[in-house]
Amino acid sequence: MEQKKLFRTIENIVKEAPKINNDEELLTYVLEQIIRNEEIKIIGGRLWMLNKEKTSYSLFEQMGDVDLIEKNYELSVNQYPMFKDVGLYRSVIAQETDEYLIDKGIYHYSATGVGERYKFKDDKDENFYLYEYLIALNAKFIEDDLLNTLNIISMTLSSIIRSKGIESSAKENILELNKAREIQKSILPDHEMKFGNFEMFGLSIPDKIVGGDFFDYLESEDKERVGIAVGDAASKGISAAAQALYVSGALRMGVEFQIKLTTMVKKINNLVYETFPYERFVTLFYCELIKDRKGLCQYVNAGQNPPIFYNSEKGETEFLSTTGPVLGPAPYQKYYSDSINFKKNDILLLYTDGIVEATNEDFLFYGDDRLKQILLENKDLNAKEICSKIIQDVNKFSTKGKYSDDRTLVAIKRIK
Repeated sequence: MEQKKLFRTIENIVKEAPKINNDEELLTYVLEQIIRNEEIKIIGGRLWMLNKEKTSYSLFEQMGDVDLIEKNYELSVNQYPMFKDVGLYRSVIAQETDEYLIDKGIYHYSATGVGERYKFKDDKDENFYLYEYLIALNAKFIEDDLLNTLNIISMTLSSIIRSKGIESSAKENILELNKAREIQKSILPDHEMKFGNFEMFGLSIPDKIVGGDFFDYLESEDKERVGIAVGDAASKGISAAAQALYVSGALRMGVEFQIKLTTMVKKINNLVYETFPYERFVTLFYCELIKDRKGLCQYVNAGQNPPIFYNSEKGETEFLSTTGPVLGPAPYQKYYSDSINFKKNDILLLYTDGIVEATNEDFLFYGDDRLKQILLENKDLNAKEICSKIIQDVNKFSTKGKYSDDRTLVAIKRIK
C-alpha cells in the first residue's frame, strides 16, 4: 500500500475504534484490523511490551497466521540484540536467533518499535535505545517495501499513543498562534518567480491558523540554478508548522553548501528522525533547474504526491513517482534522484494532499484525474493563471465538503 494511504488507513482504524482503556488494547485492536485489511498484506503478528525494569520484553498478544508461542514468553534485552537494533533503526528485518522461536519454526523476524523510545548506556558507556512496545509482523512476502510499511505503522501509532497520553485543558492562546502564523508567512517566498527559461507560481493556504504545508524557491549564490520544494508535515497545528519550518531551513542550508540532492535529503531525513521522534512524518518533493538550453530538471521525491508533468509536444501527462520513503520514521534511508527535460510550454505541477483529497458533500475526493484534466484544459495559460484556475475549481468542488487540509500548489512552466 502507498505510504500516505497506509498512514490515513491506520488513522481511520483508530478513529473508528470502540472505547479502549489502554495502549495495549489499542495496539491489539489496530493489529487485528491491519491483518484483516488485504491491501496492507500483513497476515499475522505479535505484540511485545518492555517490562518495568526495562530488561526484557514479554509477549502479550499474538494473532493471525503465526506459529503460536508460549503466552507471556520473555526475551532478555541483553541476550537478544534485535531489540537494540529496533531501538536504533525503528524497524528491522533479519534472521531469527532465539532457539525456542526457531524450534517453533520461526526463522525470520520483521519488527518495529512503537511508543516511547528510552535512552540507555551500555557497559561501554555507549548509547542504545529501547521502544516501549514492539510489533513483530508476518507479511505475505518479505520485500523492501515491508520496511517502509513497518516504519509508517510505528510512526503513526507512536504519535497517536503520545497524543492520547497528553491531557491539555488550556484554551488555545490566540495571540501566540497569530505570532506563529506571521512567522510562517514570513518564510514563504513571493508567489511568483522567473528563472532563465522558466516561470513559476506557488501558493500555500493553511487549513487552520498555522499549517504543515510549505513551498520554497532556493536560488544558488551564482544564480545558475534554482531549487523548488514542496513539503507536507503529516502532523497538525503547531507541531506540523514546526516540522515544516525545520525542513525548509535544512533545505536552505543544504542548497547553500551545494550538497548533492540525494545526500541532502538523506541528511534531512536523519535530522527529522532525531529532532521529532514522536511526531508524524514529513513528505518532500525537491527539484533543481539549471540555466541551460536542455531544460534539465533533477528531482528527489520523498513520499510526496506524484507531481504531474505535461509534455507539450505529445500533449500527454505523466506522474513522477517517488524516489524514496517519507522523512522521519527511520534513519539511514536510501534516496534516489531522477530527471526530466523541459521543452517550451512543458509544465510541472506540484501539489499536496489538500488539493487531491479535498472532498465534496458526498465525501468524494477531488482526485488526481480531475486535477490532471484541469491542467490540460488550462495548459496554454501562464503559471499564475494555471494555479488560480485549479484553486478555484478545488474550492468550488469542496464548498460543502466536511474534510479539509492545508492546500499547496506550485506550477513550473518553460516559456522559451
